Amino acid sequence: MCNRYDSPTLEEIVEDFDAKPAHAFNAGPATVHPRDPAYVVIQREGGLVVEHMTWGFPVLLKGHTKPRPVNNARFDKLNAFWRRWAQVPEQRCVIPCKRFAEAVGETGRMTETWLSVKGERTFAWAGLWRSSAEWGDCYTGVMTDAAPELMEIHDRCPVILARSEWRTWLEAPLEDLRRFDRPWPAKDMQVQPTDRRWSRRGGGERGGAS
Repeated sequence: MCNRYDSPTLEEIVEDFDAKPAHAFNAGPATVHPRDPAYVVIQREGGLVVEHMTWGFPVLLKGHTKPRPVNNARFDKLNAFWRRWAQVPEQRCVIPCKRFAEAVGETGRMTETWLSVKGERTFAWAGLWRSSAEWGDCYTGVMTDAAPELMEIHDRCPVILARSEWRTWLEAPLEDLRRFDRPWPAKDMQVQPTDRRWSRRGGGERGGAS
């Protein structure tokens, strides 16, 4: 599951997403991890606006006293665990990204591999958001199966939306979203292996979907 990505700057988001900041923001980290604040784009009064939210829905596991961030939502569970938010268009968002990372290799010797969309400075990742008592407004990214050619990196990948698809994701009934349960074509993805060791930062970074 994706648990780190590089965020565009606010200026890049305003330009690439044709979205207006909802209010003044303090910039979040360039590389976003679960529980970090970062930018999302939502629809409000017919236009796109930029908001700042925490990455990950707080979920309290049995036997734990503090919630962990569930930062990925499996597409095949949008009709189950995630339905209460997925069925409400106003609770959907798009997450501006530059690239995302996966851990590749043997356990204990994993390295970072970064993936981005060829020829694009930024891309839109389908997401859900809600208000929480624990962390305020928060969001999670929707995941689908990876392209067969990229399965050796990870078997799942973010649901990437073409610009022409943004409004559908943000407005359509839940049953019309099935078209997005598909990977972005591998031929249109840029894969950047690195020798940088993968390290987990904080608890729950591998938070997936229930």
